[in-house]
Amino acid sequence: MDVEYYDDIIVGGGKAGKTLAPALVASGRKVALVERSLSMIGGGCINVACIPTKTMVASAEVAHTVRHSAAYGIKADTPIVDLAAVIERKRSVVQALRAINLHNLETALGHELIIGTGRFVAPKTIEVATAEGTIRHLTAERIFINTGTRPLIPSVLGLKDAGFLTSESIMEMEQLPEHLIVLGSGYIGLEFAQMFRRFGSRVTVVGQSEQILSKQDPDVAIAVQTRLEKDGIDFLLNAKVLQVERTGNVTSLQLQLPDQAINLQGSHILVAVGRAPTTDTLNLAAAGIAMDQNGFIPVNDRLETSAPDVWALGDINGGPQYTHVALDDYRIIKANLIDGGHRRTSDRPVPSCLFIDPELAQVGLTETEARRQGYTIRVAKLETSAIPRARTLGQTDGMMKAIVDTKTGLILGCSLFCHDAGEVISTVQMVMQAHMPYTVLRDSVLTHPTMTEGLNLLFSRL
Repeated sequence: MDVEYYDDIIVGGGKAGKTLAPALVASGRKVALVERSLSMIGGGCINVACIPTKTMVASAEVAHTVRHSAAYGIKADTPIVDLAAVIERKRSVVQALRAINLHNLETALGHELIIGTGRFVAPKTIEVATAEGTIRHLTAERIFINTGTRPLIPSVLGLKDAGFLTSESIMEMEQLPEHLIVLGSGYIGLEFAQMFRRFGSRVTVVGQSEQILSKQDPDVAIAVQTRLEKDGIDFLLNAKVLQVERTGNVTSLQLQLPDQAINLQGSHILVAVGRAPTTDTLNLAAAGIAMDQNGFIPVNDRLETSAPDVWALGDINGGPQYTHVALDDYRIIKANLIDGGHRRTSDRPVPSCLFIDPELAQVGLTETEARRQGYTIRVAKLETSAIPRARTLGQTDGMMKAIVDTKTGLILGCSLFCHDAGEVISTVQMVMQAHMPYTVLRDSVLTHPTMTEGLNLLFSRL
C-alpha cells in the first residue's frame, strides 16, 4: 500500500477547515484537504444552510412587503410568487460563493485539494475514495476533522414510506406546497415555516416541546409564536407523532396531544428536528477517536479529541452549530498551533440569530439559565413599539430583554426580538466581552433614530 505523507490533513472543507488550510500552508506546512464533493466546497453553510436559506428568506420578505405595501401608503398588486425563480436566485448566489471558495482553496492547496470520501484505517491514516474512482492512503502528523452535520431524521412509523422534505431538499422545490407541515419548532423549522407561509403555503408547525424554541425564556418564545401566528402559521405543541401515512397527494399524521389524539393532513412534510453528525462513514474507532452517544466527537476547550494530535472543529464536535463558531474554532487552532497562543472555547460568548421577521438574536444567558446558575439578577424588558425607529419602519412587533448581575452590573445575557436584532446584538456582545457594566449602554450617545438606540431605553428600565 502506497502511503502519501503530509504535515496536516483536514477532513471536511466547511468554514473551519477551508479557513484553516490556507493558514497552515502559509505557515510552511504540507497540507491536504479532503472534501467529499465539489458541490459542497465551502461547507454546509454556503451550499445547504445559512446562505441559501437567508437568500430565500429575503425573497419571502419582499413578498410580504408587497402584500402589505398599502400600510406604507404604496398601492401595489398582490405579489405573484414564482418559486422556480426564487430557487434559481438562490442557486446563483450559492454557485458564486462556491466558485470563490474553490478558487481560494485551489490557489492555496493546488492538487492537494482532494475530492473524495475519507475514512480512517489506522491512527492518523486516512483512506480516500476519490471522485476519479481511485483509492489513496494519506497519513499526517496532525489531523483536523471538520465534516459537519446533516438533517436528523427521526424514527417515526411510516415516515420514510410516506416521503418527506429536509432543510436541503425543500430548497430545490419549484412548486409551492399547498399545506406544509413542519416537524420541529426550533430555528430551522421556524425559518422555513414563515418563509413558505409568506410564499403562500398554508403552514402548520408540530413541536414536541411545550413551547417553541425550548431553550429560550417562555416570555420570549411566546412573543415569537404570537408574531408567527399573526402571519397565519398554526402551531400544535407538546405533540408526539405516532404514525405517518400518504394516500395520493395527502399526507396524514397521527398526533398525540396532551388531551386528545388528532389526525393532521397536509400536502408535504418538512422534517426539521435537528442535525446529525457526519461521523458514521469516518470509521473513527480505527483511529482511537471517541464519539458520544449521538455520534458527535467530544473535545476539550482546545478542540482536542481523545486521540493525540487530532482535533475536531465546527458542528461535528457537538458545540453550538453556528458558522461563526466554526470560524472561531479555526481561530483557536491558529492561535494555539501557529501563533503560539493559548486560546480556549471557554473564553468566548456565542451569539445566535433566528432569521425570521423580526429577527430573534441572543447572546449569553437567558433569565432561566441565570437563575439556575445562582446569579442574583435584574431583568430589563422593553416592547419594540417603544423604539422610535421601529415605528418609522412599521416594525413594532417584538421585545428586548436583558439580564444583569445585581452585584457587578455586568450584562449576563440579552435576547432581542426586533427588526435588525442580528445586527444590534453585536453591540451588546462587545460590551459583555469588554466586561463593562450595563450603564455603558444605558448612557452612551447612540444614533437617533436607529434600532440600536433601543438599548438606551432597554437599560434605562433598570
